[in-house]
Amino acid sequence: MIDFHSHILPGIDDGSKSVDESCRMLRESFLQGVSQIVATPHFYAEDNSPKRFLERRNHSFEKLKPSLDADMPEIFLGAEVKYFEGISRAEDVSLLKIQGTDLILIEMPFMTWNDRIVSEVIELASGRRTRLILAHIERYFRFGAEKYLDDFYRNDILIQANAESFIGGKFATRKVMNMLRDGKIHLLGSDCHNMGARKPNMGDARKEISKRIGNNMLDKLDEKAYNSLYSGNNHPEVV
Repeated sequence: MIDFHSHILPGIDDGSKSVDESCRMLRESFLQGVSQIVATPHFYAEDNSPKRFLERRNHSFEKLKPSLDADMPEIFLGAEVKYFEGISRAEDVSLLKIQGTDLILIEMPFMTWNDRIVSEVIELASGRRTRLILAHIERYFRFGAEKYLDDFYRNDILIQANAESFIGGKFATRKVMNMLRDGKIHLLGSDCHNMGARKPNMGDARKEISKRIGNNMLDKLDEKAYNSLYSGNNHPEVV
């Protein structure tokens, strides 16, 4: 399975604090069946330019590389890009694509969405051979996200949900399960930050999905994830 959202690089954001912690997170992910993991440290335009961010990200990865082994998932480098005004016109934002793909993981604002915000995200998705993944959809329900989801689907924007939202009767569990049944969630991510309260949990989420929806849905998720990462065929389709 592929984990599309993680904070496993050491010392770059509020995720892993050390190479040792990163290695423990990676080994735990591998034990749960994760074969590829996308490292998506936070990118905040107010703090870094894309080029400066990439320098920091690559430095963090180089620190980690000597400790990687066969009992860890393959790492793809990316970013979790926080929405900012003007993102659709920012020249260097395309540098933040996930390694080897046209995909950018976008974190939407934690405020009530409006037409202007959504239009700018769609404008970014429609140009420069860029495909967007909307990060952790369950966190935006209270900000009016559902009003705009059809606009995102029409513009081939992929929807990612966090594994946690499928586990243990969380507030959004019923909603994300229903969205998944309807083919409206395309990718999963652990959004893991540490080995404590936000540890790798893709295995637990898949168990819940298997129990409530069935293994056929897991097969479809795996196919979409693989195609997104490797073939470029990452346009969402309704199941």
